[in-house]
Amino acid sequence: MFEPLTPRTLLLTQLLATAMMAGIIWFVQIVHYPLFLKIPTEGFVAYEQSHAMRTGFVVAPLMLIELGAAIALLLLSIASGGKMPTAIGLTPLYLWSLGCLALIWASTFLIQVPLHHLLEQRPDAKAMELLVSTNWIRTILWSIRLGLLAFLSAGRIIF
Repeated sequence: MFEPLTPRTLLLTQLLATAMMAGIIWFVQIVHYPLFLKIPTEGFVAYEQSHAMRTGFVVAPLMLIELGAAIALLLLSIASGGKMPTAIGLTPLYLWSLGCLALIWASTFLIQVPLHHLLEQRPDAKAMELLVSTNWIRTILWSIRLGLLAFLSAGRIIF
């Protein structure tokens, strides 16, 4: 039976969305972004515009689901007055995972999105290199967040 908006389902939703995003970001970091420098200059802008649109269709829903479930679990925990089991959202490890998520969103919209907007206008090798180097922020944070959520989920989610 499906239990909407329980701590268990919200934690599982986050775990799955975070695991998917961690996998995607590692692929992007190791394979996709470094290959930007191999795209011929004359076709780069069209490629980047298509890349941004297609990538958005994949990552935007996952990021929004992850964020929504994270906030919902925090609010549910606050509303419970700190009583277990709903208070998982108030534990230090969960709050650290939220901090990781906040930094991921900040990095995305303050660093990576502006770099992509620049690259949608013209090829720029320095911007591409900056994209690769700064994307490590998100790669590391999503990996840490996944570890924290997996640890928090152990024993709480029964498949």
